[in-house]
Amino acid sequence: MAKSVIITCAPTGGIHTPTMSPHLPITPSQIATAAIEAAEAGASIIHLHARDPETGKPDPRPETFMQFLPVIKQSTDAVINVSTGGGLGMTIDERLAAATKASPEMASMNMGSMNFGIFPMLEKYADWKHDWEPAFLEMTRGFIFPNTFKTIEYGLKTLGDGHGTRFEFECYDLGHLYNLAWFVDKGMVKPPFFIQLVFGILGGVGADLDNLMHMHTIADRLFGDNYEWSVLAAGRHQMPFATQSAMLGGNLRVGLEDSLYIGPGKLAESNAEQVRKIKAIVENLGLTIATPSEAR
Repeated sequence: MAKSVIITCAPTGGIHTPTMSPHLPITPSQIATAAIEAAEAGASIIHLHARDPETGKPDPRPETFMQFLPVIKQSTDAVINVSTGGGLGMTIDERLAAATKASPEMASMNMGSMNFGIFPMLEKYADWKHDWEPAFLEMTRGFIFPNTFKTIEYGLKTLGDGHGTRFEFECYDLGHLYNLAWFVDKGMVKPPFFIQLVFGILGGVGADLDNLMHMHTIADRLFGDNYEWSVLAAGRHQMPFATQSAMLGGNLRVGLEDSLYIGPGKLAESNAEQVRKIKAIVENLGLTIATPSEAR
């Protein structure tokens, strides 16, 4: 029998800005509600960022995270996954601060440096709710998202060795799989582990089905049976790539971090709406949805 499919939901992220959707969770209360509703809808892992409740800007402060992490933990059995990607432009210590404070079961770990271009979204909006938004997007035209071997090792030791945290290894390009393989060979990452293949970010691998197939093939070659894999794709590619991953025996991620939409031209009104949609698709394929205990 086919194994159950893990749905990860990323409710808010650090990429989209408040102008882009009135449904993007901003305050700790909104983030907690979005996470709990997503878990109730079928997500077994919740991937979490924080935002300044006044401006919606990505916020690395542990005290902001701690306004919603305990609420989610007390209200659902979902696996809590704290991002160490943070917001573009944060230092590695800022990115690790919340996870170091919370000692979560899981944290994300980006597996390579890359150009991370979200400046094309500037063309879609004329009026902004906050002054920081266009400047934040424009900054990425000359920005490199730094994830060096030194910073990755620092994160693995700080959270993995220091707190027993497991990782969602985010791979935005083929070379990131080989970076992960190097850490596995050195014994710094021990199986089984969880890889998130990321498609459609400008600067990373494009959202092309051939790319998904090739990265999955290489991951199998590098890691054999020692890993679980999942797929997320940005924007309009979210649901098709999530569906393809399930069909290939993988797992998937949805959420307003990755796409603000539920269909062509229609904004998703909640994260739970996206979870319900992909859950229905997966179940119509004859597959089952993993519970949090199965994901663990």
